[in-house]
Amino acid sequence: METEKTIEMIPAKELPACPVETTLTLISDKWKVLILRDLMPGTKRFGELKKSIGHVSQKVLTAQLRQMEASGLVIRTVFPEVPPHVEYTLTDLGYSLKPILDAMWDWGENYKARNGQLADR
Repeated sequence: METEKTIEMIPAKELPACPVETTLTLISDKWKVLILRDLMPGTKRFGELKKSIGHVSQKVLTAQLRQMEASGLVIRTVFPEVPPHVEYTLTDLGYSLKPILDAMWDWGENYKARNGQLADR
């Protein structure tokens, strides 16, 4: 049997007035963007996320996942087993950030290509 925590969204009155600032409030941390990237293909266990992201501490990853869960971007599912089995999945809201991540990917690729051309001069 699995258990799911109820998602509690951040009340609109607590969010910034500017939509760009709202987006940054939710995903501005480097680790959050990498978590989003790594969960886009599907559900992952905590250890899989930690390994795929790289040099993030367990404490920081846990804190980031909790914040993302609280803002409605991620669902944490706990399977009552020994040892505990915990999985993380993007919500529909989390998946809705895909075009933003794709744009960041494209921009980064273009920047790297341009930066390489400038270095060749």
